Amino acid sequence: MKPQAPPVTTNTKGEARRVGVEIEFAGIEPHGAAELVAEHFAGRIENLSPHRLKVVDTRWGDFTIELDAQYAHPDSQIIAHEQPLEEDDAKARQRHHERIERHLRTRELIGDMVSGLVPTEIVCPPMPWDTLGELDNLFASLRNHGAKGTEDSLLYGFGLHLNPEVPSLEVKSVLAHLRAYLLLAASLRKQIDIDITREMLPHANPFPRTYALKLLDPRYAPDLDTLIKDYLLDNPTRNRELDMLPLFAFLRPEYPSELLRDVLIKPRPTFHYRLPNARLSAPDWNATVEWNRWVQVERLAADTKRLDQRTRAYFKEQQRSFIQRWRNRLRQWMHR
Repeated sequence: MKPQAPPVTTNTKGEARRVGVEIEFAGIEPHGAAELVAEHFAGRIENLSPHRLKVVDTRWGDFTIELDAQYAHPDSQIIAHEQPLEEDDAKARQRHHERIERHLRTRELIGDMVSGLVPTEIVCPPMPWDTLGELDNLFASLRNHGAKGTEDSLLYGFGLHLNPEVPSLEVKSVLAHLRAYLLLAASLRKQIDIDITREMLPHANPFPRTYALKLLDPRYAPDLDTLIKDYLLDNPTRNRELDMLPLFAFLRPEYPSELLRDVLIKPRPTFHYRLPNARLSAPDWNATVEWNRWVQVERLAADTKRLDQRTRAYFKEQQRSFIQRWRNRLRQWMHR
């Protein structure tokens, strides 16, 4: 399977658009996963901490491989806090050194305890969209070495995240993609067949109906600050199937919201698409499968006439009473 071309293949600089991929799985610990990444991408492994590694010097950049648990890794703020100056006395430096050593040992112990209970995560550098086949080869190798995906246990709420570089930074384009996603969200959930555990967990929650109605009102024509304000009002969380916070933090770094300055929000010019399962155990599943599903959103966003028609039809349908909408759906079901 080949990655399908999006309607806009280049970014604002005229370069091939890139997409970052994040994948969670069980069955292989970070060190083993890093070795496979290094083998496939001809990189060099760097140990950052007992449960976090990087594969560097690959053609696309650095891969991060780690246990997906915040408290399994050293806290850089704690390590950097109150570092004694050179002129401070030896006892102060010794106390600081002992605090850091305790912190590192504690985090390593936590990682040892949760290993096997929390997933390993590979965070890939942005790659040109038409090179996703290289990741598919890595996924096949992970599968052959025992990696387990979402469907392998009721405890596995694992996901695959795509971070497609936006085709445009203009608010009109961002709005069009949000509208297209809201119109296609239910269809994407059916295609992906969202795992029941992931449905119960909050990590990829759907957008509330109130927000969909606001955004899909044909009269809605916000500027960037209004778009951000309305998004945060109805979605004050990272846990959305299409998380817009990284993009908004990139577009408006000075926007007055603490949420956009959260340390877990990494500002970048991408959509953060969190919906797909991580079906690593399925031989016919890979990153290209989910990319091709995402391209449906971009195609609808780029088709101005069709997007407008569907937006107006949705808004008109939602203005009907519950009984009217129920009758209409019943007629459609009987017709099929």
